[in-house]
Amino acid sequence: MIVVYRYRVKSLYGLLNEQARKVNFVWNYCNDRQKDALRFTRPWLTGFDLNNLTKGSSKELGLHSGTINAVCEQFAKSRAQHRRPYLRYRGMKTLGWVPLKGRDLHREGDAFRYAGHTFRVFYSRPLPEGKIKDGTCFSQDSRGNWYLNIVIELADPPVRKFEHGVGIDLGLKELAVLSNAWRIPAPGYYRRAEAALAVAQRAHKRRRVKAIQARTAHCRIDFLHKRSVEIARAFDHIVVGNINASGLAQTSLAKSVLDAGWSSFRKMLAYKAVRHGARYVEVDERFTTQTCSNCGALPESRPKGIAGLGIREWTCSDCGAVHDRDLNAALNILRRGRATLAAGIAVL
Repeated sequence: MIVVYRYRVKSLYGLLNEQARKVNFVWNYCNDRQKDALRFTRPWLTGFDLNNLTKGSSKELGLHSGTINAVCEQFAKSRAQHRRPYLRYRGMKTLGWVPLKGRDLHREGDAFRYAGHTFRVFYSRPLPEGKIKDGTCFSQDSRGNWYLNIVIELADPPVRKFEHGVGIDLGLKELAVLSNAWRIPAPGYYRRAEAALAVAQRAHKRRRVKAIQARTAHCRIDFLHKRSVEIARAFDHIVVGNINASGLAQTSLAKSVLDAGWSSFRKMLAYKAVRHGARYVEVDERFTTQTCSNCGALPESRPKGIAGLGIREWTCSDCGAVHDRDLNAALNILRRGRATLAAGIAVL
């Protein structure tokens, strides 16, 4: 199991800012060489090719050789993932990033040593014993704070016996409705901060704007972490509908969708389920609202189309069962998840 531990760095901000500028230089060099390959119709450069081109530059740049190799490999990987011939250049407005090889980071009590420098961090939680993997990096947020992200490999926990399953229907008014009738209200942190943010933006107070946005993001992430770990601990089988968050973010509901944080919530549920020995699966949520969870039919009395979005409770014309719209969807999602598990389809 691969887990990332994130610590805020206390010291050597000036060094990290300098290293980030040198990392940008290496990244832009890789981009230039890739454009040369396109211009002269040569084979596209791989991470191995870029490592050969930058070999011996560590002393001249004042940058650790592992960092240079990590930048080259990440450039080639990102270009392949995005299926683009070349990528954007990194400049002064780009947030700082200093990648490193896992073997080059060493622990020193509550601090970490890298490239001859000791970085003190806010040791908010102990780092378990395990192999530090590649992908570890220093990263900067919008307020200029630096963080150390440590990718560590841990032993997989034993999978719990399947006893308690739950279906989760994601929404806007309520972040999630569970099949056991537990409801998680949407906190709406952005909506609360919207007025103060508008005042700061009109006054061109950039630092104030960044502070409000950072506080909103931190509050949202903290809320999602707490709710997701509660679910992962309480249930052995977690089933979530695969709602298209990116598609809805292009509609008039964009603010509410992004404020809800559906994608982040599902990612947290996925890795925390693995960490606590539970099973996680996403299923197709189409018609889960309209299908009767009691008899499994699609009755004529079901809410249909856009006009039916305001209907929060309906009665099945086939069996007479009265349904709460969201709870009915959560029950149907759980049923589909159990069918997936019975079919033997791999789940996280």
